[in-house]
Amino acid sequence: MDLAFCGNNKDLQPYRVEDGVLNNGCFVDALNLVPHVFLLFITFPILFIGWGSQSSKVQIHHNTWLHFPGHNMRWILTFLLLFVHVCEFAEGIVSSKVMGNNHLHLFMPAFMGFIAATTSVVYYHNIETSNFPKLLLVLFIYWVLAFITKSIKLWKFAEFSVGPQHLRFCITALLVVLYGLLMAVEINVIRVRKYVFFTSPQKVKPPEDLQDLGVRFLQPFVNLLSKATYWWMNPLIIGAHKRPIELKKIGKLPKAMRALTNYLRLKDAYEDQRTAEDPDQAPSIWRSMYRAFGRPILLSSTFRYLADLLGFAGPLCISGIVKYLEEKDKDASADKIKETYLGVYFMSTTELLQNSSVLAVLLFLALILQRTFLQASYYVTIETGINLRGALLAMIYNKILRLSTSNMSMGDMTLGQINNLVAIETNQLMWFLFLCPNLWAMPVQIVMGVILLYYLLGWSALIGASVIVLLAPVQYLIATKLADTQKCTLEHSTDRLKKTTEILKGIKLLKLYAWEDIFCDNVEQTRGKELTSLRTFAFYTSMSIFMNAAIPIAAVLATFVTHHFLDKTGPTSSEAFAALALFHILVTPLFLLSTVVRFAVKALVSVQKLSEFLQSDEIGDDSWRNGDISVSLDSGKKLLGMTKAINRKQPMRYQMDNYEQPSRRLLRPTETEDVAVKVSNGSFTWGNNLLTLSDINIRIPTGQLTMVVGQVGCGKSSLLLAMLGEMQAIDGRVFWSNWSETEQSEDDVRSKNRNSVAYAAQKSWLLNATVEENITFGSPFNKQRYKAVIDACSLQPDIDLLPFGDQTEIGERGINLSGGQRQRICVARALYQNTNIVFLDDPFSALDIHLSDHLMQEGILKFLQDDKRTVVLVTHKLQYLIHADWIIAMKDGSVLREGTLKDIQTHDTELYDHWKTLMNRQDQELEKDIQQDSQTTLERKTLRRAFYSREPKNQIDDEDEEEEEEEEDDDNFSTTTNRRSKIPWKVCWCYLSSGGFFMVFLMVSSNFLKHSVIVAIDYWLALWTSSKTNESLNSGSDAFVGNISADSSNTTIPPPVSGMAEKDSYYLPVFIALCAAGITLCFITSLAVEFLGLSAATNLHHNLLNKIIHAPIRFFDVTPLGQILNRFSADTNIIDQHIPPTLESLTRSTLLCLSAIGVIASITPTFLIALVPLAVAFYFIQKYFRVASKDLQDLDDSTQLPLLCHFSETAEGLTTIRAFRHEARFKQRMLELTDTNNTAYLFLSAANRWLEVRTDYLGAVIVLTAAVASILSFQYGYPLANVGLVGLGLTYALTVTNYLNWVVRNLADLEVQMAAVKKVNSFLSTESENYEGSMDSSQVPENWPHDGEIKIHDLCVRYDPMLKPVLKHVSAYIKPGQKVGICGRTGSGKSSLSLAFFNMVDIFEGKIVIDGIDICKLPLQTLRSRLSIILQDPVLFSGSIRFNLDPERTCTDDRLWEALEIAQLKNMVKALPGGLDAMVTEGGENFSVGQRQLFCLARAFVRKSSILIMDEATASIDMATENILQKVVMTAFSDRTVVTIAHRVHTILTADLVIVMKRGVILESGTPDALLEQEDGMFASFVRADM
Repeated sequence: MDLAFCGNNKDLQPYRVEDGVLNNGCFVDALNLVPHVFLLFITFPILFIGWGSQSSKVQIHHNTWLHFPGHNMRWILTFLLLFVHVCEFAEGIVSSKVMGNNHLHLFMPAFMGFIAATTSVVYYHNIETSNFPKLLLVLFIYWVLAFITKSIKLWKFAEFSVGPQHLRFCITALLVVLYGLLMAVEINVIRVRKYVFFTSPQKVKPPEDLQDLGVRFLQPFVNLLSKATYWWMNPLIIGAHKRPIELKKIGKLPKAMRALTNYLRLKDAYEDQRTAEDPDQAPSIWRSMYRAFGRPILLSSTFRYLADLLGFAGPLCISGIVKYLEEKDKDASADKIKETYLGVYFMSTTELLQNSSVLAVLLFLALILQRTFLQASYYVTIETGINLRGALLAMIYNKILRLSTSNMSMGDMTLGQINNLVAIETNQLMWFLFLCPNLWAMPVQIVMGVILLYYLLGWSALIGASVIVLLAPVQYLIATKLADTQKCTLEHSTDRLKKTTEILKGIKLLKLYAWEDIFCDNVEQTRGKELTSLRTFAFYTSMSIFMNAAIPIAAVLATFVTHHFLDKTGPTSSEAFAALALFHILVTPLFLLSTVVRFAVKALVSVQKLSEFLQSDEIGDDSWRNGDISVSLDSGKKLLGMTKAINRKQPMRYQMDNYEQPSRRLLRPTETEDVAVKVSNGSFTWGNNLLTLSDINIRIPTGQLTMVVGQVGCGKSSLLLAMLGEMQAIDGRVFWSNWSETEQSEDDVRSKNRNSVAYAAQKSWLLNATVEENITFGSPFNKQRYKAVIDACSLQPDIDLLPFGDQTEIGERGINLSGGQRQRICVARALYQNTNIVFLDDPFSALDIHLSDHLMQEGILKFLQDDKRTVVLVTHKLQYLIHADWIIAMKDGSVLREGTLKDIQTHDTELYDHWKTLMNRQDQELEKDIQQDSQTTLERKTLRRAFYSREPKNQIDDEDEEEEEEEEDDDNFSTTTNRRSKIPWKVCWCYLSSGGFFMVFLMVSSNFLKHSVIVAIDYWLALWTSSKTNESLNSGSDAFVGNISADSSNTTIPPPVSGMAEKDSYYLPVFIALCAAGITLCFITSLAVEFLGLSAATNLHHNLLNKIIHAPIRFFDVTPLGQILNRFSADTNIIDQHIPPTLESLTRSTLLCLSAIGVIASITPTFLIALVPLAVAFYFIQKYFRVASKDLQDLDDSTQLPLLCHFSETAEGLTTIRAFRHEARFKQRMLELTDTNNTAYLFLSAANRWLEVRTDYLGAVIVLTAAVASILSFQYGYPLANVGLVGLGLTYALTVTNYLNWVVRNLADLEVQMAAVKKVNSFLSTESENYEGSMDSSQVPENWPHDGEIKIHDLCVRYDPMLKPVLKHVSAYIKPGQKVGICGRTGSGKSSLSLAFFNMVDIFEGKIVIDGIDICKLPLQTLRSRLSIILQDPVLFSGSIRFNLDPERTCTDDRLWEALEIAQLKNMVKALPGGLDAMVTEGGENFSVGQRQLFCLARAFVRKSSILIMDEATASIDMATENILQKVVMTAFSDRTVVTIAHRVHTILTADLVIVMKRGVILESGTPDALLEQEDGMFASFVRADM
């Protein structure tokens, strides 16, 4: 056959032009070729010349990206144009086939048009990126020419009476319209940019986001094609393979997505609802969300509808393909009446759609479009959700900064609640927004699906659909149950975490008292409860998975069984497989519906919580706040006349205030000059209607040192907070005088009400930042000043110990500093700030004498007083009263006395004398303190110990050491690349093996069986339906005898109906049996996976807890607490709840894809050839994606933590931030953190879209190849006479598209989640302490140690076999009942000796013998439970007081009361509600530090051990109490051996024996008197130094 352009039909004489050139159809078609060829000739050279220079440009500077007007419109029109060209091409080919010889002119122009349209858009894109609009003229000319030629064609058609009933006429008309529209778009560009015919072309700049090279998120700026396929992500994702993605790489967010922009949008929408009529009415958050973010959600929903409707194209096309393949057998011969005009054949639309090849292409296009729309819809909702979250976080943060303190301290609004708002509620709302379009898209999808099913199968389809619909409520029920169990689990796990945290914080104490097991069992008990609810959770999850898998099987079963009984002729295979595909489509929305409804309910709750939070009390609405403004204005501006005070810009409230001013008593100038703060008749409360402070009249003189003294709990701290405006004033007011009149403009009256106050709170509060940032706290860095402050607070030695000096991160996530170090940093912060007023709340509480003295002299007296700053100091140290310019003595919430020390001496001699006696004691203490050897040094010691033997690097990164090493070993590219794309099989195996081998076996086998059965069901259906089709063909015409199966072949051919009935009786029971088997297997697999995960979680946590609790104390010095806690919180949570569903999903989707590919390949083996390139593509996509996704997920996690920390940090340090007036700086920081996290999250979701678009397109290609392969094999007569199998293959190909991306996503997720298992595993390899000992505990006498005789023989001790010994050959003998004092400078090994008694350190030589037994031979439990120790930092656990004193529950109440009496606590405990059963909050926060220390003493007294070791136990107790204690120890322990590790020499002057240590050896020992006689002795020099 020749390829003549006009066809080679001799009768028609195609080249004849007598009737006029234009009346020859062929010529008109040729004319249509002209514009296309013209465009190709002109644009190709331009493209090729420009290409070299262009491509490099586009890569580097994305700031050259511009969009000409009508950009998106043009892309959409071009896509439509391409589609119509495809249709035209198809129609041409099919028509020329019908005519029996080739007419090139029917499809050649269409083909050229397609190429020209593609070229036009490539050309346009290049012009746009290089911003060269003059070249667009070419396109304009092309559109005009194409428009004209097509119009001629249309006109000719109309002339020859071809009408809309013919497809070619419609196509031509469409093309005319499209060319016309494109012409209009082009004209519009000319109009706007004025680039031709105008004298002044318009200069344009790219959007400002693109001019900022920091913006890397280009989704809003790229062209439509790149937007739809996320092409712009390619460099990022592929680059991730070479080197990890870092924060720098993802840059910043575009303006429109930043938290600030969105916050303003939301806030405006929120505030707009506050009307003048009803100012108190709470604005609705829902409405403000809709106003701020409604439009993108509508857009997303539109995309979603389009995608859902296109989704139905799949089943319909399948049904068509199968049907026409069936019919091809029948009516190939039937002649068509050919409608010919212009010498060629014109077909109707339906005829084109009856061609199976055309349907295959259509199916492909529909899939591509559907997936593109779906991903677009997802992307838009996710972006909106992220924007919403940013806005909500900013709203919550602004609210936190204005919360009233009483709210926080009275527990109306706990830190936990705020953290939940930030971490949980905002995310709930974000997720709700993600799922939002589903809410309205799903019903439509379901209704459409049911209608189509009815159209295919009649009534029986409705029965199948009703099975699905009836089971949906069950799904919902399961979903709600799941949510409840999850809540329950969460409560238990927070409880477990709290207990674990307490154990880890007090681990030293627990080990010394041998209480680990009690506390461990306590945790295990909670864990047991948690596991019970996890078990329920696992059960419901597996039910939900089971429903999801079983519903489609059940629906198919119901449908086909009823169909069989309702109409005796079964469905044809075309109907059957279309129905199958539809059921698959229907299940998804119904499954999701339950999730969406659940999220909607959660979102309602979250919004409720949010609006309660946003309505809660704010600070600063009290009258005195405004009063203080008016007075400060008043005192300064009296001379300037009153007019100025009323400022137009102020809010109404202040103006009202200013008008009343004259009526108030004005302060006399003399009073205001020297008073910085004045409180008159103040009564203040924390908001619980109990007056905390009453009748306060005080003044704080300017530039002087004021001291506030009084007993514990008399309201000293509250007084400071009341002055700062943190308490609610019931009566009276606080006046602040104002110095900085000149500096401030009149507008910000609000900030002028009081200046920034440098405030150091009693409970030290640090930021998660470097030491330097904590001290400068946002002020400019001044080296000299910084140095002076650090010296004054004697922080230099501590800083030298830190791995990076003052650039070391400290705070919750950084290095754990001790109390004293934290407190000194807070004081340093207050000193460094350049403020006129400094409030110090008991800065000496955690410091020892030397440091306090140094701080007092250097810091307060010298540094602050030199600057003439007003200082208010709350303190217990009465010896400093002599320095005070003004003293305020408090008692029980009111002021006892106020004045100078002289005044008090003269007026209140009693009080003065009381002070004096206390002061004398304190002075003695001072004198006799061992040089600087104190708490501080101890703190420094622990710090130093933590850094020995460990690289500073690991200390900061909460990275596991092995991971670190791995990374460093080999840094060359190839290896890192390999490691990054490898799947951690070893870890997976470790996880599975901890789940138990039986479970693993069950899971694997049941999964394989299940999938085989599902394939069998569908295969059986194919056989059944095609046998029916064949039957009906046979009975219809005896043209050929089909393959009637064996049972009827031996008889004569019976009448058709009975044959069918027999057939069915053979097919139906097998079908039912297979379905039943499938459903049971679904049930078994879903249970197997979940319970495998559960048993793995149980074992891993149990082992982890036991390992860590029994680890040697050294492990805790070396490993940061945060890192250990992470294993118990985040990692355990992942292992408990996230790995099982991921694992399940992964196995299911992988097996589905494999079975589908297997089915297709077995039906049409040719498909395998096409599979090879597809598999390669898929391999690369998943390889690149997994690496990038892991990086982005890490970034998302690592940026989320600082954000949450910043919130909790702010909530903890509210008073400090507000005192300093640093709210704005913290807000700014919050916005930056939010934006960083949002960037990471956006990139992560864009990467997910990138993957899904690609895998979806791959899936579409698979469908296309499967369809083409089966059509070809059918046409060229493979022995594949079974049409049903074609349907089966295509239905399976459709499911592949859904599951391909899940395989990759789940792989990536599993890889990230397995990291948790890896981290937990790394801890499981730690060594435990040797608990056994060589003696049996039964061999130890019951009452050992009865005498308390201690022999230390040649003792050598080290902390770790890698480290130098800390005690070298120490020998000593302590008689029973002796009181021994051990002293020495820092690092001399005193504390190590005390730990050696308990075998807590590595004793590698020598021995300690107590009452005749070598302690190294004893089981640790026995040894430690028989001695008692009092540590220097008091540790209390949450629980009752009884539990704290005696967790083993062995003592009677009398014994406990006796111990409390000895510790001076009896009266206090009696007063508490519940007495011994009164609760202690976490860490003992509801008692003061001194009281806590006393509890620890009581704890030691409860254990009637004959040996007591006191490790500097009296550090944080005030003088009076300490003296009582000293006496008590002497009397209560008169018959026992007491070893005191002294940091103040005078405490051991009365001892029987004194041991002086130096550098791990004993220097001197003897009675104190004997040692004092040695003039040149160490002890004597210590005592002398203190005299």
